Amino acid sequence: WTGGRANESIIEAVDSLNPYVDFRGIAYMIDNCSIVARLGARKWAPRFDYLLMQQAGPKLEKGEVDEGLITAFKENKLHQIMSVCAALRPSVDISPVAGQHGVRD
Repeated sequence: WTGGRANESIIEAVDSLNPYVDFRGIAYMIDNCSIVARLGARKWAPRFDYLLMQQAGPKLEKGEVDEGLITAFKENKLHQIMSVCAALRPSVDISPVAGQHGVRD
């Protein structure tokens, strides 16, 4: 399960989604996803925004930090898995660049 999380959540984002969003924008990416992905993104985006802006943000600004959550994050075995993945990752930039390899603006 943890390996799947590493692949789908982190590696996929770093190697695929983030460069694509940076190049085309989030709206373009969502508009060109499958119907299920498009509906999911539009359903969860406002909820995620609420959690960050209305709940987590104000608590952080007040200094209300749950040290238990911070410790659990730091000690999560996913960090070790990602270190191994990073060491095995090819040193190739896969970001889309307009005019190269058929990439259009």
